[in-house]
Amino acid sequence: MKRLSVLMVFLLAAAFAFTQSPGAQIRTLTGTVELKAPGSADWVPAKAGDLIEKATVISTGFKSMATLDLGSSTLMVRPLTRLSLNEIINQGGTETINVAMSAGRVRADVKPPAEGRTDFAISTTVATASVRGTIFDIDRASIRVIEGIVLYSSSSGKGKIARVGAGQKSQIDEDSGYAQNPMVKADIDRVLPAMAGQASTSPGSAGGSGLNVSPGVFDPGFTVKPITVFDPAITVRPKSRD
Repeated sequence: MKRLSVLMVFLLAAAFAFTQSPGAQIRTLTGTVELKAPGSADWVPAKAGDLIEKATVISTGFKSMATLDLGSSTLMVRPLTRLSLNEIINQGGTETINVAMSAGRVRADVKPPAEGRTDFAISTTVATASVRGTIFDIDRASIRVIEGIVLYSSSSGKGKIARVGAGQKSQIDEDSGYAQNPMVKADIDRVLPAMAGQASTSPGSAGGSGLNVSPGVFDPGFTVKPITVFDPAITVRPKSRD
């Protein structure tokens, strides 16, 4: 019996070391920032240093911000934002952090722990962003990546996952519900204007990279319309009178 008790204590200690919370805390705040504990209907004013448990809802007011330490990562909560921490654990050297944002905008600086990694996800009402180490801004239906790569997708499961790199943007298309491919959009932005009735081509087409876009609808949801090109090299002289 004594040996069994010692073994149970050892196993419980090992389990605690294997799975534990990496910690969530308010580092700084300005203005009105409130917390609602899980199971509570009351909002309480937050202050720097407050520990945040799982399922706590965080709300920022007008001209108010908060910086949260989530394990090795940092989350900057912008004004008029409401979110909750659905999961924050450290298991076998991997930090798993899931944030659900119902309104507003945040900036996430995702960093893995020493000799480990971070699986970090932010979900809004229409989109999900999953990363393992990067910096990005996200709101309800759009994302801008500052550093690293983010896998961005529709929360409905529609369409493919967009791979959004540093300096790129993506958003959820209102009509299709799909995450727009930022690489496709960047290519379309570089498309040369077409004369009326002609197809538009990229700088590398006709023997180059070969992005050909006909006037009308391009599949990911971007519309390219022909425009009339004005050539400043053409000199127009008034017609002489007889």
